[in-house]
Amino acid sequence: MKTREEALAYGLSFPDTYQDAPFHDDNWQLVRVQGSKKAFLWTYERDGFMNLNVKADPEWRDFWRSTYKSVVAGWHQNKECWNTIILDGTIPDRDIKRMIEESYHIVTYSPSKKIYEAVKKIPKGRVATYGQIAELAGDKKMARAVGNALHKNPDPEGIPCFRVVNAKGELSGEFAFGGAGAQAKLLLEEGIEVVDGKVDLNKYGIEFMKTVYGLGYTLTNRQDSE
Repeated sequence: MKTREEALAYGLSFPDTYQDAPFHDDNWQLVRVQGSKKAFLWTYERDGFMNLNVKADPEWRDFWRSTYKSVVAGWHQNKECWNTIILDGTIPDRDIKRMIEESYHIVTYSPSKKIYEAVKKIPKGRVATYGQIAELAGDKKMARAVGNALHKNPDPEGIPCFRVVNAKGELSGEFAFGGAGAQAKLLLEEGIEVVDGKVDLNKYGIEFMKTVYGLGYTLTNRQDSE
């Protein structure tokens, strides 16, 4: 990959992206994400070479810089968050594409979206804890964020947040959708017993088991795993 056209074409191959020239200067062509309008790929010519600016995760930022001389701290941007890729022919296409892809995923990352997708995986008649949903969403430390996201549930019918309880199996005192008692009612309708505002996790809980290839989790009933 040596040309702007190749870089832009690859950037635009990702979902919900568009090209932009915000500085009224044709030398600066960006690829942004629709909705948020965040740019994840900057293209510009400098010192005789086409340059790409991409966002980099701190864990990979220095790896790329140390691996290739033509990957340097982001020019004209925050050097803690951005790398510049100089298209001088020394970097394999696969790694250029990987860095662009990483930038896209960093910019489009949405914890709430991942949380909602995780909640959708809880089968009918079962419950999961906030901690389990946080881990399934990619970060077991964000259990509190799970609670915040569920209270802002944009689709209560499609995202069954009533199936989420705390680590002790306790229900929310004032359930976000329907007021007090609503969560217990919805759980009872699915055959889940609620005793004193609590669900028996050994009977109705599930376990998330990492798959061999690390592509997600499989759902296993706790009773079945005993």
